[in-house]
Amino acid sequence: MSLSPASTEVIRATLPAVGAAIEDITALFYPKMFAAHPELERDLFNRGNQKQGQQQKALAGAVAAFATLQVSADSPRTDLIMSRIANKHASLGITADQYEIVHKYLFEAIVEVLGEAVTPEVAAAWDEVYWLMADTLIAMERSLYTSAGVPEGQVWRDVRISRRVLQSAETVTFVLSPADGSSLPSYRPGQYISVAVTLPDGARQIRQYSLVGTPSATDWQISVKAVPADGSGAPAGEVSNFLYDNVFEGDSLQVSLPFGDLVLEEDDAPLLLVSAGIGCTPMIGMLNHLATTEDRRRVSVLHADRSPSRHAHRAELTELVQRIPFATMHRWYENLGNREEFGTTHLGRADLSTIEIEAGTQVYLCGPMPFMLAVRDSLLDRQVPAEAIHYEVFGPDSWTATV
Repeated sequence: MSLSPASTEVIRATLPAVGAAIEDITALFYPKMFAAHPELERDLFNRGNQKQGQQQKALAGAVAAFATLQVSADSPRTDLIMSRIANKHASLGITADQYEIVHKYLFEAIVEVLGEAVTPEVAAAWDEVYWLMADTLIAMERSLYTSAGVPEGQVWRDVRISRRVLQSAETVTFVLSPADGSSLPSYRPGQYISVAVTLPDGARQIRQYSLVGTPSATDWQISVKAVPADGSGAPAGEVSNFLYDNVFEGDSLQVSLPFGDLVLEEDDAPLLLVSAGIGCTPMIGMLNHLATTEDRRRVSVLHADRSPSRHAHRAELTELVQRIPFATMHRWYENLGNREEFGTTHLGRADLSTIEIEAGTQVYLCGPMPFMLAVRDSLLDRQVPAEAIHYEVFGPDSWTATV
């Protein structure tokens, strides 16, 4: 599917004006939608991201990027953006009828912000952009539901906490077993599940967590980092803190089926796995798979963290790298305490300048957005192709407008 020629010309002409106003439009859109549908804010959207404005910026970036790609005919980048959004939506159980709700309040906001500039011709062209984007996502999500063997949106199941393992002072791993004794669906290394919890105020909030263990029909494993308020204005981790403080062996959780398009490809390309903080979790899932299958390709593992004591899966990372025949590891810590730098453990921030990167290497990134953008720039400077750099974002994807 593609834009009609007439709409393409209108979008090309109006994109600068709409792009300049898109954050104002989305900032108005969300309050309008939540006023009419408070259940969406309470039970579906991430309240923390709403308070910070991150969700608004991510939606603005996605809409503007999609419209831009329609007039530049860049199908690979369009597919990348849509796949990432569709997997996130599927993990939330999004259904086709919800796109009608978004359409109504988004276009009310567009008209309110742009006023008389929204002629019938302009409105029709941007309506076409929206439904092209929506229909693309609906089709992708329908395919994901079909592949998972479930009706549209029916992704949720109950699991029981069979074990709780402390990974660091602020991170815990939950081992999840099927509550009804059935088998758990398989997943690809790097994928995640959504976890839905009912908070003390009655809100149902949902977050995504990478699957860190080896794929198994009897249990899944996720790691959760508690995120207290740090005084910077960023909110505390509402769901992560609830899980860390309140969920123990024998308790039940509602989780989604596995989704996510940051998956380890089964080929012989050299791998560079780069992470920071709790962004290590998809890499731990990939490394568990590589170790279990005795993979013999070259694997370079780079991780950055605040300190060894705050590095979740620190011992497991070392053990997994040792089990993979051609794997090497480098770690950077901002604070080593009384320890000195030794071997492949370094003081300071991650530095890729001395890391050997073979031709054909596939790079996987996960961590705070500033970290990933800095790593990407470093890789591009070293002539690593952009299409070889893959990433995961838990939360609004502000990378979208830059890829």
